[in-house]
Amino acid sequence: MKFRLATVFAAGLLAAAGANAATELVIATVNNGHMIEMQKLSKNFEAANPDIKLKWVTLEEGVLRQRVTTDIATKGGQFDIMTIGMYEAPIWGKKGWLTELKTDAAYDANDLLPAIRSALTVDGKLFAAPFYGESSMLMYRKDLADKAGVKVPENPTWPQIADLAKKIHNPPNTYGICLRGKPGWGDNMAFLSTLVNTYGGQWFDMSWKPQLESKPWKDAITFYVDLLKNYGPPGSSANSFNEILALTNSGKCGMWIDATIAASFVSDPKQSKVADQMAFAQAPTAVTPKGANWLWSWNLAIPAGSKKVDAAQKFVTWATSKDYIQLVAKTNGWANVPTGTRKSTYAAPEFQKAARFASAELKAIESANPTDSTLPKSPYVGVQFAAIPEFQAIGIAVGQQMSSALAGKTSVDDALKASQVAADREMKKAGYYK
Repeated sequence: MKFRLATVFAAGLLAAAGANAATELVIATVNNGHMIEMQKLSKNFEAANPDIKLKWVTLEEGVLRQRVTTDIATKGGQFDIMTIGMYEAPIWGKKGWLTELKTDAAYDANDLLPAIRSALTVDGKLFAAPFYGESSMLMYRKDLADKAGVKVPENPTWPQIADLAKKIHNPPNTYGICLRGKPGWGDNMAFLSTLVNTYGGQWFDMSWKPQLESKPWKDAITFYVDLLKNYGPPGSSANSFNEILALTNSGKCGMWIDATIAASFVSDPKQSKVADQMAFAQAPTAVTPKGANWLWSWNLAIPAGSKKVDAAQKFVTWATSKDYIQLVAKTNGWANVPTGTRKSTYAAPEFQKAARFASAELKAIESANPTDSTLPKSPYVGVQFAAIPEFQAIGIAVGQQMSSALAGKTSVDDALKASQVAADREMKKAGYYK
């Protein structure tokens, strides 16, 4: 692979010899809509910077994560710019694997939303620039709530949600509520971590001991399994974001708690049959509002030791700037700009007009606090994950158990017991305790 990349790079240099040997930046990114749009619009960057050529490596999320993690850990040097999540940014920044980003006055780092910026900062240094960010919130069919005589508050509770789910559940036409069930640390566990948080739970106590058999975990997971068993669609244990988006857009979901980014899809008449009926509120709470809604961003970062830092910094600055957001708005309309990164986006009247969900999304993002997301004190940073290298393996193992409990293949108690054993084994192996 290295040989092939080196050959391509050498050929590129020869071809550009007459044009001052342009610097080629290899950019690894995820295959979602916003990133694909960035690739299309990057011809504007190349026109303004003829000495820089861009080469894209576009991958599905799981493959991207694997490839960039391997490359950065082995100092492979395959990529000049990487798309990484909020989970990796603080871990890799702390390990010295990323180059600190230097921003100028025009970039206006103070315009970045504080919750997002702080999650990408280690010891006062910004190690990744947010391309788009999100929290989670409630999306619901207002027509069904009205018919049931229920006014959904801006800050609902989980008992209120369960009550409404019961009233609007009308299978097979409409299911009361749809929630993630597909196993994965970024799939069902992203949602379930927020549910556990608001029930007063945590992943690890201050001694790094896993807390998966604690009362908050049992209460939260029992509530979740019962809720979906009674008022969810069949096969919920296989559903994640895309499956539920399709169900919601076809009018099958009365309610859905998930990523705020979904709001732009479910309220778009070109995609959703029920776009004009969709309404938005904050993620539900139980015992505490802490950690009830997640925080995530996709970010651009430069690996440490890169030989092309100046050119890479130029591109990262361009792609995450206010000007880039204006470019997307001008090209595709304000409803399609990357959201969740800058105060100025939400302050734009054109954006507020195009996005009915804007104020609910901003409130959700601003209320999420990765450094204080649990009722008992926790030793980790992160709302729907713990920013430690071991969390991926633990989250995957626990996600499989929770999906089995939802599918009725195991009891909640047995699923939590197996999860505790798996988490305990990983933490001991990593040396957190004996």
